[in-house]
Amino acid sequence: MTVNHVKRAFKYRFYPTDAQAAELARTFGCVRKVYNMALAARTQAWTRQERVNYNQTSAMLTAWKKTEELAYLNDVSSVPLQQTLRHLQVAFTNFFGKRAKYPRFKSRKKSRKSAEYTTSGFRFRNGQLTLAKMSEPLDIAWSRALPEGASPSTVTVSLDAAGRWFVSLLCEDPSIKPLPATDTAVGIDVGLDHLFLTLSTGEKIANPRHERRDRARLAKAQRELARKAEGEGANRAKARRKAARIHARITDRRRDGLHKLTSKLVRENQTLVIEDLTVRNMVKNRSLARAISDAAWSEFRSMLEYKAAWYGREVIAVDRWFPSSKLCSACGALQDKMPLSVRTWTCDCGTTHDRDVNAAQNLLGAGLALTVCGAGVRPQWSSPGRQSAMKQKTPRREP
Repeated sequence: MTVNHVKRAFKYRFYPTDAQAAELARTFGCVRKVYNMALAARTQAWTRQERVNYNQTSAMLTAWKKTEELAYLNDVSSVPLQQTLRHLQVAFTNFFGKRAKYPRFKSRKKSRKSAEYTTSGFRFRNGQLTLAKMSEPLDIAWSRALPEGASPSTVTVSLDAAGRWFVSLLCEDPSIKPLPATDTAVGIDVGLDHLFLTLSTGEKIANPRHERRDRARLAKAQRELARKAEGEGANRAKARRKAARIHARITDRRRDGLHKLTSKLVRENQTLVIEDLTVRNMVKNRSLARAISDAAWSEFRSMLEYKAAWYGREVIAVDRWFPSSKLCSACGALQDKMPLSVRTWTCDCGTTHDRDVNAAQNLLGAGLALTVCGAGVRPQWSSPGRQSAMKQKTPRREP
């Protein structure tokens, strides 16, 4: 029997020398340039109702390198340049499949600075990683060990807005295997105010509000940045990095908390039922956008889904129009109105409900009904790349 190991990315900080930082900065610039030129060429072809694929853009890259104007593309490794063309091909594939919007050009100031190397673009020996065009290995802070005998298939180097360098190594991880099956199932109702999650078991998980903890410090840093003159001055760059470091600290705390929470839920439950919320539409509400972004509902769902796929669990998404809050979980009676200010209510059958716990219990019941009959709880509502009101198959995480 063939064993399919999960491919997993291991991310570490590293500290480049001045020469390595300069080489990577040149690589980032060339990657952005090639991506934008290829996107422009494909866009022009699109207006002529022509299709341009990866092979054609690869031939364009070869021709660009031979010109005097773009000869500097030969100074960096060709591997990241080819990879950015593959990324552009994936972006167009998703666009034609109606899973994403039309690809956008990369900005020098705002776009993520990264470069991806395949096996021909790096050497990994004796725990040391050396990239193409470099004579010395990277000084990596190995905060955790790679799987025994692991050999990276892809290496991605990135520089964040806070000035931190990261390297991500994609390896097969044989330690990730399906967990023993259990008969436990849980309904999960997300919240914004004081609670982040309410489980059908009655357990309530507080909202850590990571952004609010640093809001005053972040506001001060942003005011200082706003007072700096526009341009590339050293003082403005210093103020920008200061604000970026606060953002990075908030993001790191949030991601760490979500990883711990989702791992716990997946390990303890065989079936997890959530609500299929359209977060991208909800954040358009100016009154709730900040709180929803801080709660990171989309990231929570993403983590829950790929970890369930890793460990043989099941995630079910119930249609967002399912009236989980207004439905009595004891007798099934539907209330006419249920304002957000109502946190506890009593049904005509005499049962007193906690609003959030009742909603989680209703989600659990609806999700289990889907596993039995496979029918939608409400009429089907489709969204790109996902299934609503039906059994949610956990997607594979592609490398």
